[in-house]
Amino acid sequence: MQVSERFLLHQQTLWLSTERCIYWEEQQSLIVSDLHFGKTGHFRKSGIAVPQNVYKEDMQRLLNQLQFYKPQQLIVVGDLFHSVANKELEFFKKWRNDFSQLHIQLVKGNHDILKKDWYTSADIAVSDAHLNISNFCFVHDITDACEPSDQIDYYFSGHIHPCVLLKGLGKQSISLPCYYFNHQFAVLPAFSRFTGTAIIEPKSSDNVFAIIPANSARRQQAAVVKV
Repeated sequence: MQVSERFLLHQQTLWLSTERCIYWEEQQSLIVSDLHFGKTGHFRKSGIAVPQNVYKEDMQRLLNQLQFYKPQQLIVVGDLFHSVANKELEFFKKWRNDFSQLHIQLVKGNHDILKKDWYTSADIAVSDAHLNISNFCFVHDITDACEPSDQIDYYFSGHIHPCVLLKGLGKQSISLPCYYFNHQFAVLPAFSRFTGTAIIEPKSSDNVFAIIPANSARRQQAAVVKV
């Protein structure tokens, strides 16, 4: 069962998924950031032992989100891929063929260094810096955002892999990936679970939603919770 949290932003309906992506209802678009496909293969090629199932699990999670929300468009806010082409990226091309009707729009991140013809062969539309849809602007690193204008109400970004530190009784604490919204921009959690994280320090006026993992021992589903 899919679990998500409804969040209204500038009269638009966003569904914040426990699987680290946002479904934009009005535009029938799934928004993701920092998938870093090919990263595990890149590490293994460098002699670092990383299980290949990490990559396959991320691919399966994305497949599940597409099957559930049935978007017309996939918006990737940077770092769809991690480095140069490898066997994992060839597997992505085969996966792409199964979703040939899906429009994929990539806003390039600092790790998206593949050649232009590779994106063309994978039927991926590429924006080098910014992507404007309706009154939203998508940019990988919020520090690279263009100047505010009458045409842009809000920015969406990724890059920093945000998490929030929750403190319990005594000295207990836990850091969890999160969605971060302030009055100007949002930062999406990294879709890939094979990434580091950066702890954010939100203001009281910000909206932060932590992603609580499932707990099979307690029969608790994953959840998105405002903190």
